[in-house]
Amino acid sequence: MSGWIGVDLDGTLAEYHGWNGGEIGKPIPAMLERVKKWLADGVTVKIFTARVFCGENEDPSRADEQRKKIEEWCAFHIGAVIPVTFKKDFAMIELWDYRAVQVIPNTGKRADGKDL
Repeated sequence: MSGWIGVDLDGTLAEYHGWNGGEIGKPIPAMLERVKKWLADGVTVKIFTARVFCGENEDPSRADEQRKKIEEWCAFHIGAVIPVTFKKDFAMIELWDYRAVQVIPNTGKRADGKDL
């Protein structure tokens, strides 16, 4: 499989119960094991999170601090530092995120059959 899989951090890979000073929650076991398996299978996985986004009027040190926390969290819980991004590109093949709604390509229709 070429390309990469994006995995949201908060609420998908790690528990999220509010910002809590930017601390990262405990790993969610099922997703953690999934990521470890993908990595063992040679799949490129990236943490896909707004934590490392820096807007025009924001202090870039906040994003740098969050990136460092995420890398440390990954090293401890996954056993490897994996790339962290807030950008998707044409090489992203999947996105795992608790907020995402899947649509059927080229239709605008939800894949789960719901109207809205």
